[in-house]
Amino acid sequence: MKRILTFILLLCNLSCHKNDGPVDEVLQESKILLIGNSFFKPYAQHLDHLVEEAGIENHDATLIFRGGENGRPINFWNDSNSDEHQQIKNILDQGDVMYFGMTAGHDSENPTEGHRAWIEYALHNNPEVTVFIAIPNIDYPADWDQLVQDFGFNSVQDLYSYFVNDVVHHDIVDELRAEFPSTNIFTIPTGWSAVHLKQMYHDNALLDDIALFGPKPTSIFTDDKGHQGQIVIETGTLVWLNGIYGIEIETFDYDSGFLTDLNAIAQDIIDNHDANYKQ
Repeated sequence: MKRILTFILLLCNLSCHKNDGPVDEVLQESKILLIGNSFFKPYAQHLDHLVEEAGIENHDATLIFRGGENGRPINFWNDSNSDEHQQIKNILDQGDVMYFGMTAGHDSENPTEGHRAWIEYALHNNPEVTVFIAIPNIDYPADWDQLVQDFGFNSVQDLYSYFVNDVVHHDIVDELRAEFPSTNIFTIPTGWSAVHLKQMYHDNALLDDIALFGPKPTSIFTDDKGHQGQIVIETGTLVWLNGIYGIEIETFDYDSGFLTDLNAIAQDIIDNHDANYKQ
């Protein structure tokens, strides 16, 4: 039954070493290639702002975007005549890519196929590249409770935890690590931001006047599909900032524009993320 859930969730939608030193000791150069869809793009775009706020220099990120399934690694790879496919290859051909980030979206019949193809290609001219996979929230949030019931989970937290750990970590990351044992591959569980904030909304725990659905500046979700409002983007990008650059979010002095303590939410996500799948 849970394997069926894997299929539905995805239609909807070597050890790793953590760097504990200061940013200027850890990274002198950070050429980053980011490829994904609309559940990936907002964090990739907002990362530039947070990196500047954190005082990180030499941050050079390129985002290549396509919507929906077209933004999955396998679709970028298979559409070899597309401009985006050629753009990705051109950047990788130049070398010196330090981080290569992709979405977790994949073909359920062969979940590692797209990620594997891009990693293999990237390693030709970027042998030291670090790969990360951003895990989105499950789409159609109005249906989350029904999905929980349909597949025998106790809560949406249990449902998303299964998605992160059993589907992405076990079926994708573990397989990729076995194939590329010298490559650092980690995950960023961005989707927890939406899960936490939606729960806080229902618990009346948000300090801001935030709707569940509505305009981006004042809502958790902007549409039925579950695209992210700004409060989700801010929280998720803090998780990205920690995952990539090792910034301690709990003490990161940043004004998100919200009264709700988004740093604390992001830090909780970071603290509860399996250490085996951190950088």
